[in-house]
Amino acid sequence: MRDVIDLTKQLISKPSVTPADEGCQELMKDILAPLGFTNETMVFEDTTNLWARKGTEKPVFCFAGHTDVVPTGPVEKWQFNPFTPTEKDGFLYGRGTADMKASLAAMLCATERFVKDYPDHKGSIAYLITSDEEGPFINGTTRVIDTLEARNEKIDYCIVGEPSSTKVTGDIIKNGRRGSITGELVVRGIQGHVAYPHLVKNPIHLFAPALDELASTVWDEGNAYFPPTSFQVSNLNAGTGATNVVPGEVHVNFNFRFSTEVTHDELKSRVTTILDKHGLDYSINWILSGQPFITEVGSLVDACKESIHEVMGFETELSTAGGTSDGRFIAPTGAQVIELGPENGTIHKVDECVNINNVKSLEEVYYQVLVKLLA
Repeated sequence: MRDVIDLTKQLISKPSVTPADEGCQELMKDILAPLGFTNETMVFEDTTNLWARKGTEKPVFCFAGHTDVVPTGPVEKWQFNPFTPTEKDGFLYGRGTADMKASLAAMLCATERFVKDYPDHKGSIAYLITSDEEGPFINGTTRVIDTLEARNEKIDYCIVGEPSSTKVTGDIIKNGRRGSITGELVVRGIQGHVAYPHLVKNPIHLFAPALDELASTVWDEGNAYFPPTSFQVSNLNAGTGATNVVPGEVHVNFNFRFSTEVTHDELKSRVTTILDKHGLDYSINWILSGQPFITEVGSLVDACKESIHEVMGFETELSTAGGTSDGRFIAPTGAQVIELGPENGTIHKVDECVNINNVKSLEEVYYQVLVKLLA
């Protein structure tokens, strides 16, 4: 049988900094084709995507993930070359080990084992892989899903291999994610000399009471799956660089991470109501990055929980914390979606690494999930 760590090393050795794939998907296709998968490459702009499927029947079980990685940062700060996978003290180092090439290797090895052990399995197995998850995410999973939807090709169960775990593989799985919407706000005043306040309108002063209200507003109370919606300012800029000039504009970027208790349209409406109440002259541009989604306890969640308990010996915790993932593009089609992958403590950092034994355990968990759902 193929060794999951050797395969992880092969993938890490390919410097697939987003949106480059650098041959990772060709390697995956070479493994999947002999197992009976039909491989379909979908290229949109600068992004390479793979839709691979074995079988034509339902249910369709899909492994989803990405081959692209974030830039390494200063290579000299790494213990080892980030694209030369290196083992040390039970860990495998390299860019993309945790996010998420170890997951891809574990998926492939688990699939290879399962197909050989259960050649007449139920349903279909699929892979949805992109090279655009770490980048703008506009030509990746969302475009593939649009293509599948147009031909009425549906996913029933989906495991996204994002690094969901905290201390040990499987201690946390994500069965949903909060929505994300960003506001790019410009509040206008009248620029002028600080010594003549009667001739100016300071947009910072004008906006301050509105900001206080935005920051103190309770947007919702959350629910059993989600914490309360959060409002956070990420950037606030004003001024000409001179100390004696009142600026004419203040630019504010803010973000909501929101639960299923409120819609993005409701948030937009409530924000503009507050801004209007304070009599501001403003413009605002909204960027919706993703809707919240939740996969309630059912076939997929149960299979994952049971598999983790059998392999790891503990009960996993369901969570919706953290940022967004490509699961937000898959869940709206009606699929049950969870995220299950390695520990996330080193993702996007210098000296990114994974625990070697835990990667082997992750392969076994994926295998057991396939057995429970398709054997």
